Amino acid sequence: MLTIKQKKLLDFIKFYYEKKNLFPTFEEMKTKLNIKSKSGIHKLLLSLEDKGFISRVPYKARALILNNSNPPNINNLETEIPFLGRIAAGNPIEAITGSFEQISVPNYLINNNDEHFTLEVNGDSMIDEGIFDGDIVVIKKDSQALTGDIIVALIDNNEVTLKKFRSFKNSIALEPANKNYKTRIFGEGRVKIQGILVGLIRKFK
Repeated sequence: MLTIKQKKLLDFIKFYYEKKNLFPTFEEMKTKLNIKSKSGIHKLLLSLEDKGFISRVPYKARALILNNSNPPNINNLETEIPFLGRIAAGNPIEAITGSFEQISVPNYLINNNDEHFTLEVNGDSMIDEGIFDGDIVVIKKDSQALTGDIIVALIDNNEVTLKKFRSFKNSIALEPANKNYKTRIFGEGRVKIQGILVGLIRKFK
């Protein structure tokens, strides 16, 4: 048996999906049920999952399965793209290596005509751009960028970082979005652009 709040949340999730063909965000659920914290929504979702009414899908943005009705075909809304591990948004880490692991990404974040990959953010140097430690960033593979783009940069063929790109006549600046970190300036040929940020997936625990 469901509590009143559990029933209201389940009904809202069903109604929202039938209307928009995707699931509501934590913020939308919180507003609808007039609950002050996201942790309250999290507990309600856990209770619905424990009672078998829903299933949550790891690393899928806004993805649930309604178990007591016809499950939505989530795969039609998403595409599997490579997950290449962790990237520094702070102090440098080792260069990205290849991986066979895949992550499902909502189709609205990508252009099917382009090649994409995903990375897990490690660090806090981009927090003022809303990019936090543990986020999954969606990157369009590209070797060119415009000033102001947030890019995956390979420095000296050794380290990889996520920073804001700025181009000058004979140099490139990689700018953090956190006042506790300094902008780094590099001469010609030292920085290779590996891709441009196009989206972000955040997992709420």
